[in-house]
Amino acid sequence: MIEHPDLDLVGLYAHSPDKVGRDAGELCGVASVGVTATDSVEAIVGLHADCVLYMPLHCDLDVVCRLLASGTNVVTTRGEFHRPASMDPSERARVEAACAEGGTSVHSTGVSPGFITEAVPLVLASIQRRLESLRIHEYADLSRRDSPLLVFDVMGFGRAPEELAATGRLTHAEATFGPSLALVADALGLPLDSVQASGEVATATRTIEIAAGTLPKGSVAAQRHAVSGMRDGRELLRFEATWYCTTDLEPAWDARPTGWHVVVDGDAPLDIDMRFAVPIERMAAAAPGYTANRAVNAVPHVCASAPGIRTTLDLPHITATLLSTTNKADR
Repeated sequence: MIEHPDLDLVGLYAHSPDKVGRDAGELCGVASVGVTATDSVEAIVGLHADCVLYMPLHCDLDVVCRLLASGTNVVTTRGEFHRPASMDPSERARVEAACAEGGTSVHSTGVSPGFITEAVPLVLASIQRRLESLRIHEYADLSRRDSPLLVFDVMGFGRAPEELAATGRLTHAEATFGPSLALVADALGLPLDSVQASGEVATATRTIEIAAGTLPKGSVAAQRHAVSGMRDGRELLRFEATWYCTTDLEPAWDARPTGWHVVVDGDAPLDIDMRFAVPIERMAAAAPGYTANRAVNAVPHVCASAPGIRTTLDLPHITATLLSTTNKADR
């Protein structure tokens, strides 16, 4: 946001107490910009900003509705708003009422779900006349991700397999990716009959040190989450994520470099590899941008849209206003 040539940062809400009162520039490693982080929702609402980028670990619908009703649009990397028809009816009604009151819109996006489960499939399907199946395989090497909170607390690596299974995490992808796949199916005129989710883990064959800490031998060192969109008794769409902290696994898995493998079976078949062209040593620094950049680039499109819950199908293709090479060097 700070470096965007057309957008101005006017406020910052911090979820961590140690960030409150600090300059936004300091927090992201650039020069001070005169915007101080706050922990007051009232202060953010009072700014009457055109848009808020809402990116917490957990969604607070009261806050989202308050922002929307106050006249502030919302772009979020939370997954609650990918497909209105998949929302709880009462929650959807609350959000739509807030949008109507404030004349605002809310849009969920990001890299996964979002870019790889909506934008990319719709483009690939545009050269088909018949689609038998579309499968997305995601791979993420987290071995150099120096974030114990993300790796151990949120994702559950380093736990015993039965402990992780008891949390329900191995089937959580249905709620996260199911609506996104269903949205694509709707757009293609092939609505899904059901969405099915499954998950499995692989364990470390030895005690291993990764950037985030220690993975004990026998603990969860890799996770595979699959979501299948079913139609007429067969799998039409599939998203499968393989996230791993080491390749020394039991059982042995195909753990490709970070990126995606997309296979389209239709009358114009496709087999595509999309790799993150970043050395593993720099992946932790580069990876957040894959999610955040699309959200930032969506802001002008969401602000210009009609009020309501706006999906990928409602907005034009997200285009970016990019920094020039000269501007980037200057900064």
